[in-house]
Amino acid sequence: MKEFFRLLKREFRLFIGNSTLRTVFFLAPVFYATLLGFVYKSGKVENTPVLVIDRDNTPLSSQLTEMLEDNKSIKVIKYLQEPLSIKDEVIRHEAAAVVIIPSRFEGDMLQKKYPELNVYINTGNVLTANFASKALQLTIGTFSAGASIKALQKAGMPAAKAATQYEPFKANYITLFNTTGNYLIFMWPAMLAVVLQQVILLAMAVSFAAEFERGSFVKEYLKMKRWAFPTMLIKVIPIWVFSILIVGIYYFMHMIFRVPMPEGILNFILLTAVFVGSVSFLGVFISILIPDALKATQILMVIASPAFIISGFTWPLSAMPGFVQFIANIIPLTPFLQAFKILLIQKGSVELTIPYLEHLTILLVVYAVVGWIALKIKLWFIFKKAGAETLPAAEASQEDIS
Repeated sequence: MKEFFRLLKREFRLFIGNSTLRTVFFLAPVFYATLLGFVYKSGKVENTPVLVIDRDNTPLSSQLTEMLEDNKSIKVIKYLQEPLSIKDEVIRHEAAAVVIIPSRFEGDMLQKKYPELNVYINTGNVLTANFASKALQLTIGTFSAGASIKALQKAGMPAAKAATQYEPFKANYITLFNTTGNYLIFMWPAMLAVVLQQVILLAMAVSFAAEFERGSFVKEYLKMKRWAFPTMLIKVIPIWVFSILIVGIYYFMHMIFRVPMPEGILNFILLTAVFVGSVSFLGVFISILIPDALKATQILMVIASPAFIISGFTWPLSAMPGFVQFIANIIPLTPFLQAFKILLIQKGSVELTIPYLEHLTILLVVYAVVGWIALKIKLWFIFKKAGAETLPAAEASQEDIS
């Protein structure tokens, strides 16, 4: 036990004394949390440029343009004359959509000829396209309904009856979960989890590999050569301790950016603890297998880089091929984000997160066991080799004395 605490104290000293680890583990999470927080601070995309080409130039077409201008989600750029190249104008203004009001728009509406309004959506950016499309549908739909009801009223129909004639049944659309469509609440906390996983993997990449590389492992861990799991704990405990600090900083930044905390805070703490444990043991396993610190870092970054994309957070896992789903399910970030979405965005019951907590627990146990087996084998080879090298040296020393 005394040797365990000596090595644990040494591990803390090595961690704090390594400027690269200090920068990556402490500054990177704070930097990314602050940067991403300001990127998504507005929560919603507003004043998205939309081109309106009015080929009619009548009071009714001007009224439609004014209604579009009143929508805060979009910023209308009006053209009284059609430009030479609509596509070039879209690119020049970074417009999300183009609304073309046809000639004889007012006349056809008054004559009930049902003119067609063409709306071109720029899907070069899917996010802004969705926001613009939603805003345009709402405004144009309102205008169309109002114009139809007014026409029926002019024909002598009472307003109440005119509304029912235009809309024979009423559909109520009620949004669930993140009802304001706030992108800060949706993306920012998830990205913090991504950063936490990456910094843990980066720190763990050099834990064993660096010791093997510089040859200090045999000297320092001689008395621990039969104790593989305690040796693993010596390497991961500093990461666990410092991860608490990072999660505390994240909590503080939640208050700064006014992002709500997940439901069931105790369950969230447990979920985060199992997540950190499974990620650190994954890092330990790779660090033991790859004795070169640089290669271990590269391999872990290859694992971590696509983790968010294939996690199922923004694109459903069911829509991915089977082999991609398999890869996603062995990365701890995947079940963590699924449970995290339930607690933070959907405000669901804690019981709904249990399958994902079980998934994370299985990953933690699997990576701990395979890491322990890998380290057990590694210790046997290292100390066997060290013993073989010590014996010839001792014999040579004995010959010199004689």
